[in-house]
Amino acid sequence: MSLSPLAILAGGLGTRLGELGRTTPKALVPVAGRPFALWQLELLRAHGAGRVVMCVGHRGDEVQARIGAPFGLDVRYVHDPPGLAGTAGALRGALPLLGERFLVLYGDTYLRIDYAGVDRAAGGERGLMTVLRNEGRWDVSNTVYAGGRVVRHDKAAPSPDMHWIDYGLGALRADALDLPGDDLADVYAALAERGELAGYEATERFYEIGTPDSLAETSAFLSSSSGMRRA
Repeated sequence: MSLSPLAILAGGLGTRLGELGRTTPKALVPVAGRPFALWQLELLRAHGAGRVVMCVGHRGDEVQARIGAPFGLDVRYVHDPPGLAGTAGALRGALPLLGERFLVLYGDTYLRIDYAGVDRAAGGERGLMTVLRNEGRWDVSNTVYAGGRVVRHDKAAPSPDMHWIDYGLGALRADALDLPGDDLADVYAALAERGELAGYEATERFYEIGTPDSLAETSAFLSSSSGMRRA
């Protein structure tokens, strides 16, 4: 059985990557011998993905031309409107292709998690966030999680009582995007405040390519695992 439609937020400018980010969309950044988006899409296909909607912005035409629809996936492309719409704005623009319930992940993350389990856990929830007990290890912790619910989420102003972090995969009903905010983090925060954000605990650390250091780390990880993962 296929997963719910899945949105990949791949419209970022990659400013933290310096010159590489200025010249190359993050989806096309070379990682262990191929564009990063191919690693993501191959992993998603292995977990049962069917339709994937790529929300692209910076050099989106180039991303679409080079990535296409690999691995037998139904990949659709939605281009951000002129100006920065933010991640929530990108999702609002993609709703006609996503439908009433969908999964969403960031375009610079490689996440080893049970995607089907996340999809099932979302059920009829208005929103669900995957979380990792972080304790400041991989990035700044930004979430309070207890009793299977995300109690509070604040990416802009994290507090000392936050020991968890947004893992990077979520599930939303379309009406979650009726809440205000330009960014997905704003929508998550509003859902948490209303008691409408479920949580799903991840157990494997995340990998991402947002900075030169994390890009090098992810490249090393995927290089060491590439034979097994491509088999």
